[in-house]
Amino acid sequence: MRLTRRGFVRGAAAAAVLGAPAVGRAQPSVKIGTAVLGSYILAGPVAAAVEKGFFREQGLSAEFVPFRGGPDLVKAVIAGEVLVGLTGSTDIIVFREAGMPIRMTATQGEGNDFVLVGPPEGTRMADLKGKAIGVTRAGAATWVFARMAAKAQGWDPDRDVKIVALGGLDAQLAALSRKEIAAYVWGDYGASTEAQGRTRLVYRLDALTPKWISSIQYSSEEQIRKNADQIRRATRAIFQAMRFMKAQPQEAAVVIGARLNWTPDVVAAVHKAWTPYFPEDGRISVDNLKAMQDALLDAGSVKKRVPLDEHYTTEFTPVRP
Repeated sequence: MRLTRRGFVRGAAAAAVLGAPAVGRAQPSVKIGTAVLGSYILAGPVAAAVEKGFFREQGLSAEFVPFRGGPDLVKAVIAGEVLVGLTGSTDIIVFREAGMPIRMTATQGEGNDFVLVGPPEGTRMADLKGKAIGVTRAGAATWVFARMAAKAQGWDPDRDVKIVALGGLDAQLAALSRKEIAAYVWGDYGASTEAQGRTRLVYRLDALTPKWISSIQYSSEEQIRKNADQIRRATRAIFQAMRFMKAQPQEAAVVIGARLNWTPDVVAAVHKAWTPYFPEDGRISVDNLKAMQDALLDAGSVKKRVPLDEHYTTEFTPVRP
């Protein structure tokens, strides 16, 4: 059938109404950032969405930009350099208390993926008394959970263990191998390093917090006002990638492994640990957000209770296919 000019205009208008990219329209260039590269639930879906063309299907030309931590990412989001940031969920509570104009736009990972891991030969939780435990930085979620784990054993977290801020995963592994620390707190259920034979699980921290959100998507309040449609499209693409990861885990392992520098068997191990906790539609649990805020207040990571409704928006969830 011959496409007339009138038919083209009608088709483009209909596509715009339905929220699909109009024929011939230039795709906006956006950046999607993650707090770190070496996290399956943060980096995996973004890498897959780029490689499989899911952002293009949503009418976006997207670049994946991993950062060296949550503080670096939030600066880029507030500056407008990054449209959507993916990070550990406690960042939204810490950064909102600091007055940063950001809001959670979707739940990226449900549950609590933090664990204590020790050397590959194994160790027990009881053996950690009097020892050093590695965390990323003071006040971070890893620090909060190290303190919570110590308290759960009846220990004083300031006297009975030494909590050491070491930074990223490479630093944690190096300190563990040199026996400078006896264990460290990490996410992704510890599956990646355990699959590589570098660590062994000591303690699952979801035992302490039945209500939690492991990771989130967020954007700046300015971007939410000005570019809500782009955020919506980016969110759809990321969730499309997560559906692909669940439906085609072997293909996804190859795609994601190449970007994270993990072998497919390591990706498969982390995927298996994560599968029960993949969010279905990004919906935000306010009860879980409150439980997290309570935990951070108790640990001293934040000093005041910012109203919960200032932390998130429901404009982009639930995410529809």
